[in-house]
Amino acid sequence: MKILIAGYGSIGKRHFNNLRALSVKDFVFLRSNKSTLDVSELAEYPVEHSIEAALAHKPDAVVISNPTALHMDVAIPAAAQGCSLLMEKPISHSLARVDELRQAAASGGSRILVGFQWRFHPTLQKAAEILQSGQLGRPLSARAHWGEYLPNWHPYEDYRKGYSARADLGGGVVLTLCHPFDYLRWLLGEVDSVWATLTHSGELEIAVEDQAEVGLQFASGAVGSVYLDYVQQPPSHTVQIVCSQGRLEWNAASGTLVHTSASGEQREFAPDTGFERNHLFIEQTRHFLEVAHGIAQPLCTLQDGTRALEIALAAHRAHEQGARVELGRP
Repeated sequence: MKILIAGYGSIGKRHFNNLRALSVKDFVFLRSNKSTLDVSELAEYPVEHSIEAALAHKPDAVVISNPTALHMDVAIPAAAQGCSLLMEKPISHSLARVDELRQAAASGGSRILVGFQWRFHPTLQKAAEILQSGQLGRPLSARAHWGEYLPNWHPYEDYRKGYSARADLGGGVVLTLCHPFDYLRWLLGEVDSVWATLTHSGELEIAVEDQAEVGLQFASGAVGSVYLDYVQQPPSHTVQIVCSQGRLEWNAASGTLVHTSASGEQREFAPDTGFERNHLFIEQTRHFLEVAHGIAQPLCTLQDGTRALEIALAAHRAHEQGARVELGRP
């Protein structure tokens, strides 16, 4: 299988290493040559600077890991050519070309997996299993809290120049850390409406929002809140789900899930010994190769990715309008 990797920043490099670990050997790269990473290991592979030249190598699959605002420039022609796609989240910074991508995928026969890697976390999968079983009763509320200090993400580069900090490249904390919009929807079902407050702390010298508080109304009647920031030290990423017969509490740092029944009895679930963050990406990549070979259906579809983007963009509109934004059903 020949795989085109579009973009060679930190996530592109991670995908490259993980694909090689899974015995993929045939690569093509699409680059802008703006990465600050060492690219000496790419010397033995073709490197192109236009999507047309890259697709002329006839890749079977494409990993889209360039800046958010540039995703569609790669995804649409690649889908039209029939390539399977692993699209980093969010799928774009705008809904403007999503229908064009959907049509290209349908005409080209492209299979698309959206890269929300937390769906591959073993204890979040356990949380989904518990909720689906009904043993905790009806979900009533959910709270996701995720803060990480942006300058520490890629200490080898000026964070102010990276896509996460630039509106023109699709940055801002709501889009960049949009994972909870996907995994809460996966765990609790469809979201009907959104309200939000987005702020600039002034701590980071960036023009995009670096803090956000987003409210979610689920179709089931449950309510949710998502807090995101670029300023928290040390980082924290947690989820609490309150149900009619108990609650679930998850911590990304430890990987643990605590199941508390209405009587106060607790059970704790943890990943296997040796689990680390890259295992999420490895399992996602393994699944993507199965999708590309036609032996699995994507666990996170283009529709899922579109809905997460709709929620993130609705948060921006809700903040600008000072009002709740209703979402149409997908």
